[in-house]
Amino acid sequence: MCWSATADLVAGVGIATVGVASVTSVTRAGRGRDLPLAALPLLLGAHQVVESLVWRADGGTGPATLAWAFIALPVLALWVPAAVLCAAPKRARRRLLAPLAIGIATSTALAYNLSRHPVGADIRGRTVGYGVDLSHAGLLIAGYLLATVGSLLLSGDRRLLLFGILAGAGAPVCWVLWRLEFVSTWCALAALCSLVLLDWARGRPVPRP
Repeated sequence: MCWSATADLVAGVGIATVGVASVTSVTRAGRGRDLPLAALPLLLGAHQVVESLVWRADGGTGPATLAWAFIALPVLALWVPAAVLCAAPKRARRRLLAPLAIGIATSTALAYNLSRHPVGADIRGRTVGYGVDLSHAGLLIAGYLLATVGSLLLSGDRRLLLFGILAGAGAPVCWVLWRLEFVSTWCALAALCSLVLLDWARGRPVPRP
């Protein structure tokens, strides 16, 4: 999330460009298991572009708002732990099964909530406020963080560990600024994390034939 439709669109295109570079890097190196994680910036970039449509629609409950919520909640809750497990070294895969299981359960519950209740958005100065009716919200938030940030911290890779630390530390700061309706800085965090992923993609060793 950024502070205007234009900022969201520019950030989305920039983050998606980083995603293209990440995917190209792992594809050229023949590292198929790394593709889901390398493609994460593409998803984050698309998410920013979707929110630019929410801005232009002046919020509301339209398709863009629903798409934004589905990407932000159930899709990322499952995508991140699954992608980390795919890319992880063999020694770390067993411990990553727990975040994946939590991600599957959390993603299913979030998708069910979104399918049962309307999602609304309204423009609040330089932020977009989203109204999502979640049952057991505290439990779902805990599951979301354990699945996403937890999988990165348990990945066994120092660059992904840095990614997890940035996401875990940056998210509360962005959330406070967003809740205060001061300015939305989620897009800056997404851009920074995407650059860390690009560095990870380029620094991975080429697998032996």
